Order: sequence, then structure tokens, then C-alpha cells
Amino acid sequence: MEKRDYYEVLGVSKTATDSEIKSAFRKLAKKYHPDVSTEENAAEKFKECQEAYAVLSDPEKRKQYDQFGHAAFSGANGAGGFSNFDFGDMSDIFEDLFGGLGGFSGFSGFGGSSRRSTNGPRKGNDVLYRMTINFEDAVYGTKKELNLDVIDTCPDCNGKGGFHPETCSKCRGSGTVTSEQRTMFGSFLTKTTCTECNGTGTTFEKKCNTCHGSGTVKKNKTITITIPAGIDTDNRLRVAGKGEAGTNGGRPGDLYVEFTVKDHEFYERDEDDIYIDLPLTITEAVLGCKKEIPTLYGNVTLTIPSGTSTNDKLRLKGKGVENVSSKRKGDMYVVANVIIPEKLTRDQKKIFEELSRTTLDNTPEFRKYYKFLNK
Repeated sequence: MEKRDYYEVLGVSKTATDSEIKSAFRKLAKKYHPDVSTEENAAEKFKECQEAYAVLSDPEKRKQYDQFGHAAFSGANGAGGFSNFDFGDMSDIFEDLFGGLGGFSGFSGFGGSSRRSTNGPRKGNDVLYRMTINFEDAVYGTKKELNLDVIDTCPDCNGKGGFHPETCSKCRGSGTVTSEQRTMFGSFLTKTTCTECNGTGTTFEKKCNTCHGSGTVKKNKTITITIPAGIDTDNRLRVAGKGEAGTNGGRPGDLYVEFTVKDHEFYERDEDDIYIDLPLTITEAVLGCKKEIPTLYGNVTLTIPSGTSTNDKLRLKGKGVENVSSKRKGDMYVVANVIIPEKLTRDQKKIFEELSRTTLDNTPEFRKYYKFLNK
């Protein structure tokens, strides 16, 4: 059967960049990979796009293909067909895409195997811990002790899993085992982690009884963390090296503490700004006054201007929450709430009745309303 144009196979133009070609191949590889695809002729399609990528991802081979087409790799113009092609970079792509499938290494007809070693040092898993703190601790910062069950390095074998190391007889020290599967479209190789040594390439004459060969044990630890001032809900604090233990000498993972901050009975927080409701009597709002305001950093005296209405905002600069990153403080906003009395004494009622006989409604707002009312 006549081969299709490689650019057509990958669905890219002849001027496609290297990154566009790689991106197109990644999508097709994920779609047609024999281990995951249920489409008809998936293996054949996968082989076709793999072959196209092998050529177009190599600058020299792409140049030859653009000049001679498929003839560049057969007969006198070729270099012996595809058996000599290097698929090392493709192995990296498959490891990224199908890491959980056992590390597919490609069709055997194309040669090449994964260059990545599975028995090198590996970083431990990160740990996420969710913590609820009160408003004051979030604003001012504090220290807290966390009690965690974590995977730690075995103290008896120092994380090795055993004593008197030997080269694994099953994988011969590589950490992986390669098996061949034959289909009507050819054969392909599947590389999986060695079950005998768990990918380390090493077994032991005596297995550690404490960790049962895993190199790690579950431990309960108390960790002290410093919560910076200004932390907010959904913020995360990274504590380096306090996650799970690494393997094969790899460094431990990190601990991430995610916070939920409790609401305050009086203050309301909006990022770095703080809002409070200030109740005012009618006379305080009309005549103006001075009020003592409880800020996060102590009481201050604030002048309330005459004619203040409900929902008017007065700003106290720099009296908000300190920003975790910039260390600059937000502002505090005092929101006026003019309280209308529900009950009046006889003397108070007399004063309001006298006041009602004055022209309090001689303002632009009232005049606009009366004009509309009398249309």
C-alpha cells in the first residue's frame, strides 16, 4: 500500500515548526496508542504517525524527505530504511503521556528503547494538609504544631530496603523488564518496572524486617510551622522537605498547608482590606461627631462629618491586613449605619414633632421627587 504524506499523517503544514510537529504527534499518539485505543486499525495508525514523527522531528531527515519524499529512505537515496532511526526523544514523549501504562518503547521494527533509568533517585511525594485557623492568627501570624502521619525513611536500613545489596537477576540491574507483543501489524515492545527489585536494579541478601523491603515506614511526626501574618483562606504554605521520603537516595517531598480562616464576629475581610459597620444615632449622623474605632492595631479616634448617611464609607489608611508578599498593609473602611429608633420617649417625640415643622425636605433629592410626583 502506498505511504501517505508524512505531513498529512500528522495533520500539519509543510512549514510547521518543531513544536507544532511534536504537539501534533503527542495528540495522535495518545489517540492511537495500542494500549488505550479502541479504534479500528489503531495499531496501524499509531505505527504510521510514529514513522512520520521520526522523520519530521529530525532536521536532517526532514530535509531529505522534503527533497526526495519517501524515496529518501529506500534504495540508493536511503540509509537502509527505518531500522537505523533513533527514537530516543519519542521515548520521552511516551513516558510523559503513558507513564502509568508501563513505559511504551515503540514498535520493534523501528528500534530504540527508553533512555531513562528507573533506578535513579526519586523525589518523595508532596503532602497536603488542610488547616482551619481563627481570624486573629491569620492577621497577626503565629506558630502552630501539626501532628502528621507521614512516610519516612526507614531508620534501620537507611531507606535501602535491605542489607548486602546484589544486582537484580531478573532485570540485570536495569530496573525494567522488556516484553514483546506480536500483532498482525508487526511487533512492539513494552517496558515495565521490574517486580523483583521494584525498579531499583538491586536486590538484597537480607530484606529489612522493619520496612519489609520498601525502604520507608509510616511515622507520626509533630512539625512546627510558622504562619506568616496576612495569610488568607485558600492560601498555601510550603514547608520544604517535610513530605514523604524519597527513594533511592532522592530528596523528600514537601508539605503544603492549605488554610481556611474563620469569620470574625465584627471585622469583615476583603483580601487586605478590613470593613466594619459603625452604628450612628440620627443626631450623630446629622450633626457629626467623633467616634472611637477599634482597629486591628488598637483604637483610634475618627471624625464623623455632619450629614453622614447609611453606607457612607470612611477610610483609615494602613489599618488593614499586612500582605503576605509585599508586607504592605491594606486599609480599613468604616461603614456608617444610621440607626432609626423604634421607640421614643415623650420628650424625644416632642422634639421630632417640632423638627418636622421645619423645612428639612428642602434638598435637591426631595425637590426632584416632588417634581416627578406632580407631573
